[in-house]
Amino acid sequence: MPFCARKCLYCAFYSEPAPAELVDRYVAALSREMEQVTAELKPRTVFFGGGTPSLLSAAQWARVLEVMAHLDLLGAAEWTVECNPATLSLEKARLLRSFGVNRVSLGVQSFDDHLLNRLGRIHTRDEIFASFDLLRRAGFENLNLDLMFAIPGQTMAAWRATLAEAMALQPEHLSCYEVIYEEDTPLFAQLAAGRLDVNEELACDLYEELLALTDRHGLAQYEIANFAKRLEGDAAGEVPRLACQHNVNYWRGGPFHGLGPSATSYVNGIRTKNTPDTVRYCEQWEQGQPVIESSEQLSPLARAGETAAFGLRMTAGWPFEQFQQVTGFDLRLEWPEEIRELVAKGWGQLEIDRFRLTRQGLRFADAAAELLLRPG
Repeated sequence: MPFCARKCLYCAFYSEPAPAELVDRYVAALSREMEQVTAELKPRTVFFGGGTPSLLSAAQWARVLEVMAHLDLLGAAEWTVECNPATLSLEKARLLRSFGVNRVSLGVQSFDDHLLNRLGRIHTRDEIFASFDLLRRAGFENLNLDLMFAIPGQTMAAWRATLAEAMALQPEHLSCYEVIYEEDTPLFAQLAAGRLDVNEELACDLYEELLALTDRHGLAQYEIANFAKRLEGDAAGEVPRLACQHNVNYWRGGPFHGLGPSATSYVNGIRTKNTPDTVRYCEQWEQGQPVIESSEQLSPLARAGETAAFGLRMTAGWPFEQFQQVTGFDLRLEWPEEIRELVAKGWGQLEIDRFRLTRQGLRFADAAAELLLRPG
């Protein structure tokens, strides 16, 4: 859903303002793209991301959901919609729940009004609590909070306060991302102009505080930035049942259909990307034509290297048998030198049944990933 009320200062994702007529036109075009893929799948997971999906009105959402019902695309075991606090209503939340949406990811970022303003967010701390409450009243029992750390001007005290308030809400899931200064964003321009300082030592301390506090509150880290509530019977060191299964599929190299402008798909070994242009997307689908901007098919080994790299973001690492089932390659035979190097650095841990990154290695996961990649 490529629409936002206002672009956040850190955001490099494709999004744009949402005039009602363009949203209506987009909903119709999206319905046509849904029709194209419906014969190929019965979705196990669905994720509406953005942009700001909750910016759509209840009537616009009803049209999307009714099309999905008509195409037999309902009933996913996990169905997530990203929502922003300033754009939610009880009517909208109940509508989503009634069609089978069972998970909401709430874009909180911070409970500090000053820092929310610093990021260019349109909501307030009071709206966070109100939105969380109405989601519970609408029947949602699986809620994620998105948080950011190392925000310009954020102190350890402010981060601890945000974490304390997040924990008090007792969400089932937490996603916590360090601020990244992406090119072509206002935040990057401020950094380049010398108006901001990056304190890497503080960022590391904030992350360590996150790990300590989530562990004390029964949230298991299963990926670098993601934490899920531990349920009775969840095995230590394995992926918890309340992990975001949609994202786990990405990290485990599974296939997926991406719909909408700028969306990426990976189906039958081919990766495609739609045009990052909503008007063109609508025009093309009004003529019954897909809008694929690029397409590539990696060699099996190159794809296996990407899959290895993404999967090691997870604290469970890569079980050797599972990796071979997904890729057709044995991690130990194809990357023995890289595994030895990561172990020697203290970044990797080789076990009988799997290879995983250590706690220190997870902090350098991007550098570890580069070792595993292979030419396409």
